Order: sequence, then C-alpha cells, then structure tokens
Amino acid sequence: MTPDKLAKSGTEHAHQVALFAYTAVAYRHGFDVADDWSKNGNEAFKRSKYKAGDPPAVPALEWFHAIPNGGSRGDDDKSRKIRGAQLKAEGVRQGVSDTFLPWPVGQWHGLYIEMKKPDQRPKTSKSKGGMSDEQIQFGEYAKRVGFGFMTCYSWEHAASVLRSYIEWQPKE
Repeated sequence: MTPDKLAKSGTEHAHQVALFAYTAVAYRHGFDVADDWSKNGNEAFKRSKYKAGDPPAVPALEWFHAIPNGGSRGDDDKSRKIRGAQLKAEGVRQGVSDTFLPWPVGQWHGLYIEMKKPDQRPKTSKSKGGMSDEQIQFGEYAKRVGFGFMTCYSWEHAASVLRSYIEWQPKE
C-alpha cells in the first residue's frame, strides 16, 4: 500500500500514517527509492540496492517519531474528561507538534513537524492554517531555542521537508 492510498481519506491522521510509511522505506532504501515507491508501488524495491543486514540508507530517520498529543479521548463526555486528565497527568501538553526528528543539522538541534489536513492550508498570509494558538506558540518557542519547526499540509509536503532538512549542507 503506497502513501497516497494510506492518505486517501484526507485526514490529518491518514497523512501522518502515510508519512511514516514513506519514512520507513526511506530509512532502509533511501529517499529516491521511497519517492519511486510512492509513485510506482512495490516495483521500486526491485531497483533498491538494499540487502538484509545492510546499514540503513538514511540513518537520520531511525528515531523519527510521533508525539501522541491528540486524537480520540473516549466515546462520551465523562470518558473524554477522565482520559484527558490522565494524559495531562502523564505530561501531555497542548500545542506540542505531531512529530519530531532528533537529528541535529547546522544550527538546529532537531526538527518538529506539525501535520494538518491539506484543506487547512492557509489561504492568506494572515491565516492560521488550522493551527491553534498553542501550536503557534510552541513553534515559535521551538525555533527560539534552536529547533526547526514546520507546519505541513500533506504527507508529501512533510516528506519533502524531512528530506530537505536531512540533506541540507550548512555553509561554513
């Protein structure tokens, strides 16, 4: 199943699942094979040079992970309040980004990505693009203390941002 099929419903969750499928392929086989796979399916693996036991092609993606800070909290108001209180007690914070890549590049210590649905892409420069005030504040904070931060409106956008970040060669 390709990322486009995984993202077909258009939800933020579906695009995030598609992104993690893409990065799993990129981690082992490289970005070019992952790009080919996302367009042409499993035929791309025939062109991969990866063999079992080889080191990963993109080691920077090894610890790329999701931060579970949203989603369903329960079926009714009472269960949502209980689960919300449990998550808050565990340290879940409103506004924290959906994903994090703990890989330093240049002046950045790592990269946070906030995923949004494609239809939330801002129409004007003053639009918040589906971002809550807390998410905007977190992004500003992350950049202020030395992390990269991007809001992405599809799995393709996020995959492009990850590749650009990882492959970026800062000027000396």
